[in-house]
Amino acid sequence: MDVIPAIDLRGGRCVRLYQGDYDQEEVYGTDPLAVALRWQDEGATLIHVVDLDGAASGEFANLDAIRAIAAGVSVPIEVGGGIRDMDKADTLAESGVDRLVLGTSAVEDPDFVGALIERFGASRIVVSVDARDGWAALRGWKQPSQLRALDLMRQMIAVGVEHLEYTDISRDGTLTEPNFEAMTEAVQNLSSPIIAAGGVASVRHLERLAGLGVSGAIVGKALYTGAVDLREALRLVGSMPASG
Repeated sequence: MDVIPAIDLRGGRCVRLYQGDYDQEEVYGTDPLAVALRWQDEGATLIHVVDLDGAASGEFANLDAIRAIAAGVSVPIEVGGGIRDMDKADTLAESGVDRLVLGTSAVEDPDFVGALIERFGASRIVVSVDARDGWAALRGWKQPSQLRALDLMRQMIAVGVEHLEYTDISRDGTLTEPNFEAMTEAVQNLSSPIIAAGGVASVRHLERLAGLGVSGAIVGKALYTGAVDLREALRLVGSMPASG
């Protein structure tokens, strides 16, 4: 199972939000590249980067930091936050970003997701389903939708999406535990691999997620606080096959 460090960017800094609340921010670094290099040095094989400003506004606000990370690390990075038109997708691809993570646009414009798959290939497109109480949220998690998270994931698989991420917003940044029930439901009902996010607070949580059958877990605050040691996590679950 993959263990994927998260770097959330706001105002050029590495931050973590509590349950996606932009008013509850903790700053964990002012040099995003240095943070990315740390995770690379500790064994990460993929880094998850989010432009929080872009997610909320639809306009890139941390492009310089994203470019610096892409140029400075040798492992692949995936980036999300504000990718709602082809120009922005092209800009990130040209900046060295390996995978594009879509959220709001998956809800509002499924045809756009299909167009991105046609342009870049399914291997480079990720849809992040960010859910609050089982319903997909959009625009930096600030706006609810009328679409169930599980239904959205089914729609995206039908469009051709191969990489799905599921974030439980109420668990994100809380250091409580992942929503194991939602992960179980997703794994049992969907044909594509699922990457879990939100609430991971221990290696034991990662082991349990692997046992449920998820293909990976995005870890943020637990790494920054030291609750999870990336090297230890990778040693224990990095080669642990997800069991469905």
